[in-house]
Amino acid sequence: MNNMRKLGIDYGKVRTGIAITDELGITAQGLKTITHNGNDKILLSELDKIFEEYKIDTIVIGMPINMNGDYGPRVEETEKFIHKLKCKYNKIKIETIDERLTTVQAHNTMNELGVNKTKKKKIVDTLSATYILEVYINKCY
Repeated sequence: MNNMRKLGIDYGKVRTGIAITDELGITAQGLKTITHNGNDKILLSELDKIFEEYKIDTIVIGMPINMNGDYGPRVEETEKFIHKLKCKYNKIKIETIDERLTTVQAHNTMNELGVNKTKKKKIVDTLSATYILEVYINKCY
């Protein structure tokens, strides 16, 4: 049995959502939202703690492609962060997933569940990271 997990990341300028698979790699669960206000050192430090706690073999990060398929400035910011990930965690596979509809899906789920506006802001990134990871899992199996 592998027991290696996949880590999903919904990278944002202010907050980044983190999700993780179970040990079998079958399901994705939201882990946390990291507030870093644009400081990637804070984010990477928090990721270090996650890597200490869990055996991770793959990072799956959402690419914020525009709805029309164009690559805007957010894609460039995400690519810079991916470069930092590759430099720091060079033994871990890094995959990207088109995340165009994950935030919409997260908001729809929260609306269906009646989550209030204040709580939505706190969990939307984690939920989006979970959807990013689910897309990856479904693509692989």
